[in-house]
Amino acid sequence: MRSLWYRVAAAAVLVGLVQRAAIAAEPEGPPKPGPEHEMLKKLEGTWTADIKASMAPGQPPTESKGTMTYKMVCGGLWLSSEFEGEFGGTKFQGRGLDTYDASKKKYTMVWVDSMATTPMIGEGTYDKDSKTMTYLSDYPGPDGKVTKHKITIHIKDGDNTTMVMSVADKDGKYTDMMTINYKRKK
Repeated sequence: MRSLWYRVAAAAVLVGLVQRAAIAAEPEGPPKPGPEHEMLKKLEGTWTADIKASMAPGQPPTESKGTMTYKMVCGGLWLSSEFEGEFGGTKFQGRGLDTYDASKKKYTMVWVDSMATTPMIGEGTYDKDSKTMTYLSDYPGPDGKVTKHKITIHIKDGDNTTMVMSVADKDGKYTDMMTINYKRKK
């Protein structure tokens, strides 16, 4: 009988410890924006876009214009972007979301646009010294095959930003496919 009592007591103690551990592991409310989100917030506003894009490596780039609007949403955790412009004489729309994922200690992004039915999802880092965000993504390339993409965003100052999208070849060498120079509208 005493052995049964010890087992029941031990089980009760174990259940209590597991419950305490579960309560301690629960987050203390929803996440709050941190310094990484403040860096994203610096992009809020409307920007003009001067675009040079090549549809395939070696092809001459075409030039076009557009407008990008950034706004912090969802309690300041996400930077929402809306792009309107044209590529190759065709109207183009794009939408994006960027945030800092504290669990991964990386920035994350999702991009969708009117030229694809597959979302681009990437992870990246921000280098404070060079003021450069670099995202990497596996995404269909110009030939339709999934390939490595690198998106580099250089924040020159509060009013000028350059985004370069590059695609990796089979040897891992990146070729620039698109450059967008953004200038903040005043």
